Amino acid sequence: MLEIGDTAYTVQFGGDRVVAAEAFHRFAGQPGVTYVGDISGAHNLPDDTFDCMVLTQTLHLIFDMPAAIATIWNALKPGGSVLVTVPWITSIDKGEWNATWYWALSPAGLRKLLETRFAPSDIAVNAYGNVLAASAFLYGFAEHEVRPQDLDVDDPLCPVIVAASARKAL
Repeated sequence: MLEIGDTAYTVQFGGDRVVAAEAFHRFAGQPGVTYVGDISGAHNLPDDTFDCMVLTQTLHLIFDMPAAIATIWNALKPGGSVLVTVPWITSIDKGEWNATWYWALSPAGLRKLLETRFAPSDIAVNAYGNVLAASAFLYGFAEHEVRPQDLDVDDPLCPVIVAASARKAL
């Protein structure tokens, strides 16, 4: 497994099914990071190495997203998968990621991006959220300030987050 940033989700959700968990980070000096660099750059990761890669809230920070998808595709073993989440509605980070907060992606946009390397039949895209969830998120409401049943409705025309999985063909 390779996760961007750290291995938190890999450890939390992979458990004992994960043989080895490694992390990739943009900046050197981060604890537990195996690989450092720009994921859209050439030769940042070994080819045909990972069974799974996890990119949560990462692609929107990369200007050359097709190059990043090419790096990801190259680093996956045949039959390996990438799990991706991206924002569709969000405020721009005030901190360290502000200068590289380039994009927001619709479900169609994420699918088209993944199709630059992955076969359409090997991609699944889902959208989560709705206008109320987006508004509450942007206004900074706490979870307990909105009824759970209102947050659980997914509106494909106004998602807050877009998620996808893509598998590299054998």
